[in-house]
Amino acid sequence: MLALSRRQLLALAGVGGINGALTLPGRASAAPPDPVADRYRELLHLHTRWVEEQWDTRIGAYRAADFCFVAVLGNAVLLRMDDYDARLADVDAPTLKAKTVATIQRYAASNRLAGGTEWGRRLFWDSTFELYFVLAARLLWDDLDEQARLNVEKIAAGQASYAYGLGSDDDPLSGGWSPQGTTGGWIGDTRLEEMGVYAQALAPGIAWATDDDEAADGWRERFLLWASNASGLPVADRANPAVVDGERIDQLTTAHNLHDTFIVENHGSVNPHYQAELWRTAGRAAIHFLLAGKPLPPVLTRQPNGEQLWATLRLLASDAGEPVMPMVADRYHLYGRDILPLAFLAQVQGDRDAARAETDLSERLLPYLRYEPENRLTKFSGEEKYEPEARAELAIAYLFHRLRKSPVRPVGRAEFFRRASGTRDFGRDVGLIAHQSEHAFAGAVTKAGFVNFLWQPKHDNWLIDTRAPAFLPAGSRPIGTWTRAYQRNRDGLDATATVLTFEGDHAAAFATLPTGTVVYASTGLPGEGRLTLFDLDMPGVPGLTGRRTFTTPAGTAVLGEQGQSGVTFSPRDARWVRMLGREPGTEFGYSIFTFAVLDTSGADLAQGAMPTASSEDIWNPARNATDGNPETRWAVAREERGRADSWLAVDLSSVVKVAGVRIDWEAAYGKGFVIQTSTDGLTWTDAAAVPETRSAQGWAGIDGRAGIVTHGTSRKIVVSVAGVSAPAPIIEGYPGATTNLAAAAARTLPTAEGLLISDADGYLSVFNLTSGRVNATVRLPSGRRLYRGTQVARGKGLDWKTSLVGGTAIVEPPRFDLDEPAPDGTRFDVVDSHHLRITAPDGRRVVLTVRAGSWSTRVTVRAGRTRGLVVPGAPVTPTGDLARGRITFPTSPLPAGMTSPARAVDGDPRTAWRPGESGRMVVDLGAVVAVGDVRLTWSKGHRRPWRVEASADGLSYSALGKRARYVAVAVEGWRAGDAELVELSVV
Repeated sequence: MLALSRRQLLALAGVGGINGALTLPGRASAAPPDPVADRYRELLHLHTRWVEEQWDTRIGAYRAADFCFVAVLGNAVLLRMDDYDARLADVDAPTLKAKTVATIQRYAASNRLAGGTEWGRRLFWDSTFELYFVLAARLLWDDLDEQARLNVEKIAAGQASYAYGLGSDDDPLSGGWSPQGTTGGWIGDTRLEEMGVYAQALAPGIAWATDDDEAADGWRERFLLWASNASGLPVADRANPAVVDGERIDQLTTAHNLHDTFIVENHGSVNPHYQAELWRTAGRAAIHFLLAGKPLPPVLTRQPNGEQLWATLRLLASDAGEPVMPMVADRYHLYGRDILPLAFLAQVQGDRDAARAETDLSERLLPYLRYEPENRLTKFSGEEKYEPEARAELAIAYLFHRLRKSPVRPVGRAEFFRRASGTRDFGRDVGLIAHQSEHAFAGAVTKAGFVNFLWQPKHDNWLIDTRAPAFLPAGSRPIGTWTRAYQRNRDGLDATATVLTFEGDHAAAFATLPTGTVVYASTGLPGEGRLTLFDLDMPGVPGLTGRRTFTTPAGTAVLGEQGQSGVTFSPRDARWVRMLGREPGTEFGYSIFTFAVLDTSGADLAQGAMPTASSEDIWNPARNATDGNPETRWAVAREERGRADSWLAVDLSSVVKVAGVRIDWEAAYGKGFVIQTSTDGLTWTDAAAVPETRSAQGWAGIDGRAGIVTHGTSRKIVVSVAGVSAPAPIIEGYPGATTNLAAAAARTLPTAEGLLISDADGYLSVFNLTSGRVNATVRLPSGRRLYRGTQVARGKGLDWKTSLVGGTAIVEPPRFDLDEPAPDGTRFDVVDSHHLRITAPDGRRVVLTVRAGSWSTRVTVRAGRTRGLVVPGAPVTPTGDLARGRITFPTSPLPAGMTSPARAVDGDPRTAWRPGESGRMVVDLGAVVAVGDVRLTWSKGHRRPWRVEASADGLSYSALGKRARYVAVAVEGWRAGDAELVELSVV
């Protein structure tokens, strides 16, 4: 919860209700350092340069299109600073204030709720921009004339009244945007965002209402309804009697807006930006209450299922604070859109993990802002209205920092990913399986239209472009999918396995390991084995230098920038020089700020020359590429954006000696292109191809940040600044630079008829890509790692028996390790992580040191005899317990006195579920399954009466039968000191 300093509380107390003036605290020298706030301050100043470009001299205000006028919120925050920097903003404070006040007064009058006709009232998206606008006006209240203040009051109150008057009905002004009443929706298109917008539309009216405003009581009630239902999930709500703002969750919430695996879909796919709407809309609302000196509504800091939704985002986290975008490409690297949810979670709710993500994102914002197009907070994709929105939300994030006694201290980056680590199969409908580890993010998308394998070694958000599949051919359309998520407390390791089957008896598979390593296996698909790499030159962002360093068996190769600072070639005679596209880097085709043709001295021969192009946008003609103005650009015509072979050519007027080109790309860059020359304009000769490539046999390291190893092929790996192509039956991807890639490529892999197998990092990734079951004896080269099942020592290795259904895979960890190879014929039967039987061969004694984690023992087995070993402790994995590690309810917030029910199914005897007065928990087994028995293990203390119930749908419960999906335990009359539930086991 956000803590305010005494100085800040005094400032807020001085607001004096709706007509009071707000005094923000200054940058006191004694204030604790806050580098994130300092970055936000600098960004707001620099971004003001974009704001000034939006000034419309015709109307004497910032322009109306795309709500650009709400840039006034950022202006207002800057003007309230006591260290405004006119140099950074490139505009002096009096000028900025005059423009800001004029804009507020103009658009306050033109809002429909104040009697105007230009904008307003509509919930989507006018109410969001009204929220920013009202806040800006409040910050500059004393500078506005009386009519403007009255208009602003009408906007805040009028929008709240309008939203309240809708009840749970759709807004007729907002088209298809609808919360679908209070029932919501979750399959394909969540209504979390819509309900959040309904709530935030009420917030300014409530926050700035006078104490005697009778309408505000109804607004508060409706705000609680929408804010709590936004993240509602009926199964959790039915089990959760926790009280929020005086109302019980199970009686207040009726909406179903998220999948029961705690993930949100929008536009038919998973897009984490929409999951973050829970805290984005909360942050927009919260700032009004804070600055109005009103208590925060409790629902903003105790959101139903908020902890579970945040855990999902952490499971998809990158090192840049922005989540992986597994399915949707039009919301990628929109950094300005990611700030507010993290700032709210961190600085208002006090979450240290969110503070880590916010810190990481803030470190990327300045270089991102400076990258072309300069001074923008949203780039690469999205809508124009995102830019003023990002500025407004950056300003709110800055205010959250300024209103704290001290910033929330982030956890360390390594600790963040340790805490975020885990796996989850989000279900067939969602079509996503994810694995976050300490060293990488990886996963697989199986949803039709988005099929993709994902890998971010070292969580690097700017190395491998996850919009393109990792290793899997682009545009894959499988006819069958199979997935499995392994969980540490259930299976003894975190890992995932995915198998896709295709027509023609083809298949491809992907395994993710606890070490961050991934394994790809296939029957041989055209176009497989490729990684698409980011090749931008964005100084300040690690790895984005426009260059890439590859290590290969042939040595180290530094491949140059994708045409960003020059493509050179042997001097040649030419009159015409052109860029002929081969592959655009984005869906927007090609766009060039400057196309320079260089002579042997490096001088530009093209400036002032007249270029031609295959097509041109009416606003961005070809001549802009050689006009000497770095701010103008050529772009292909909109209808030609999908064309790969677009070109731009320049006529140098006569035949001259040329030796290279320099291309300053806009964000719509050429991922692959050819520079060609001609002396007659008819016959063209290739001078250079971009990207430049190198080839390697068996392995290649990428920038010291990842490594690729291939097995079972004579085909070479081809690398370039824009990608890696490594077709092979088995491809291993290693994160970081600690793996000896040469040794990994040279090692002998396990083998078995009908299976593809990797033992990367000691884990067995076994793939059956055939259509039938395979019963096989696998030859393991290492004789020192023991896996679950039966294995017999042969030479220096082991023969391990396995059986695998067609179109499936397994990932098996070593359960025991040997200090020395066993004598030939020694048999090992590994039952699980804690039980091992060793049988010595006839005629020979076996003496071995056996290890399992920190446990070890020296064991002697007489010839022909068997000896069993038991490792002390828990949990034993894998387990047949259907409840172990499953999702439990209530979720969050928990009822008073209750601890998380997950403590009863985590396999840890040191943790237990404390029932509290409400005394009821539910475990979701994931599907309706046969249930044989439910076993309860209690701690010491008085054991209250309890009962077990079961349900197939999570709504109606009865006595335990033979089949169930949900199992509930209800404890009657629990009191402090009574027995707690250590383990709930379902078998």
